[in-house]
Amino acid sequence: MSRLALGTAQFGLPYGIANQDGQVTRSNAKAMLQLAATNGIDTLDTAIAYGESETCLGEVGTQGFKLVTKLPAVPDGCADVSGWVEEQVAASLSRLGVSSVYGLLLHRPQQLLESGGETLYHALQGLKEAGQVQKLGVSIYAPDELEALTQRYRFDLVQAPFNLADRRLHASGWLQRLKDEGVEIHIRSAFLQGLLLMSKGAIPDKFSPWSDLWGKWHGWLSRNNVLAVQACLAFPLSFPEIDRVVVGADSVNQLQQIISAAASVAPDDFPDLQCEDENLINPASWSKL
Repeated sequence: MSRLALGTAQFGLPYGIANQDGQVTRSNAKAMLQLAATNGIDTLDTAIAYGESETCLGEVGTQGFKLVTKLPAVPDGCADVSGWVEEQVAASLSRLGVSSVYGLLLHRPQQLLESGGETLYHALQGLKEAGQVQKLGVSIYAPDELEALTQRYRFDLVQAPFNLADRRLHASGWLQRLKDEGVEIHIRSAFLQGLLLMSKGAIPDKFSPWSDLWGKWHGWLSRNNVLAVQACLAFPLSFPEIDRVVVGADSVNQLQQIISAAASVAPDDFPDLQCEDENLINPASWSKL
């Protein structure tokens, strides 16, 4: 059984800084799912907001996979939150061609702390009781979001960024806390949206403020004769608390490279690339650089 999960944003949108090929075609998506299944990958990660991703998955068929999808933000001034949630999830299940999903995550969990948060949580619990969703959870950008959320609510699944540069989930103690509470942990952004996979010369100029970090990283890779993709996957996989590492791929070939890299042995004395700067570790802030 592989601890990788296949992220399918690329099935619905041209996604990622290093994406050369744009959106994945249906026939490629089908071939990628077959390759994933053959290699023991049992989890697919999608979202209502990923363009046609759910529709694509529904068309190519997801039998045998656990599906995790994400609910977008509840619209401002929504009069009937429960009705909206039920409608969104019913449409999502219909697009996916399934009667239930393994996981449902909130894309904007802060809404649980705003007025109407309790209503939103109860609506989600209702879906779980109705058997439409097995695990409820949140997709976060930073572990400090969990402090206020977990004081008020109980989650089954948390998805968070974690990679060689962004180690906050572990450094903050949240990785262990979640595991102790029996929460399933999925991490994303193992490649920092592809930035850690780029050759030094290909890294866009706006990331030059972190040239020391790139120097350390590429120096370590060449000294150890390791592929970037290998080390990027070996790092999160070295934490037993992490249940799934969500990886995206643009093609069958790329997915094969990722699967092979995850299965290969990499050194475990990883370089210390830990960085606290939001401008680097949160891709949402890259447009401002």
